[in-house]
Amino acid sequence: MTADPSDIKLKLADGSRVQIARQGAHILGWQTSGGVEQLYLSPKSARDGHTPIRGGVPICFPQFNQRVLGDVPCPKHGFARNLPWKLESKDNQAKQAQATLTLSDSDQTRVHWPYAFEAGVQIRLAPGQLSIKFAVTNTDARPWSFALALHSYVRVDEIAVAALNGLQGQSYWDAVLHPQDTQALSKQSDADLRIDGHVDRVYTSPGAAMQLRRGAEKALQISQSKSLSEVVVWNPGKDLCAQLADMPADGYQHMLCVEAGRINQPVMLAPGAQWSGWQAFALVDNRA
Repeated sequence: MTADPSDIKLKLADGSRVQIARQGAHILGWQTSGGVEQLYLSPKSARDGHTPIRGGVPICFPQFNQRVLGDVPCPKHGFARNLPWKLESKDNQAKQAQATLTLSDSDQTRVHWPYAFEAGVQIRLAPGQLSIKFAVTNTDARPWSFALALHSYVRVDEIAVAALNGLQGQSYWDAVLHPQDTQALSKQSDADLRIDGHVDRVYTSPGAAMQLRRGAEKALQISQSKSLSEVVVWNPGKDLCAQLADMPADGYQHMLCVEAGRINQPVMLAPGAQWSGWQAFALVDNRA
């Protein structure tokens, strides 16, 4: 992918770094000490300023996928990921760094969604850690509802050896098996979720941190705020991946989406009210 000179870069003394596109306040990459990339970004993704970027951390607002929960349908995954955000602040120190970007209603947003709002994303980097906090304020005279997902693509060397721990006992909707019936729920019985083929599931949030083991390398601990009530796990598998123009044919082998979302029940926000939610990542030793 071609770099854009307007991209925002954070860098720590230990070599950790984050690159953020102004389009969508989209995290493109997160490298930890030693230059190890922790996120997956498709090498075939567009950087034309309006086409959705495949990989990294897209922000899906005010709609998740094509599930219309309010009274106004939006484009798939909403409009926030396709629009330019404003850099409000950047603070880069030796051991921690952060950037805050904002998006407000405009003619471009009102084409899709007729409400006034102010949204902000705060991205924080520390050694071995990354966090993303999304906040939104209703600046309209009317209440409105929304959904949200921090659509994180985590890098794995080989999907066949990846194991996501922490969802045991949680209910989930399987969008592959029951694409039209969101009420058809199953329960995660195994301690580890392993990926074999196309997986698209919306889980009840476990409340505690999950851990993604990726073979011999350090695992990734993934946590989220209680305000984000669902976890989405997605991998396109071989057949669907081959149909995606912005993914290489083998891309499914090197990524797993572990998303923090507010999906099943929309947030209803009164005029003047604010809501926030966050997702955080930390490198940890593999659990026994």
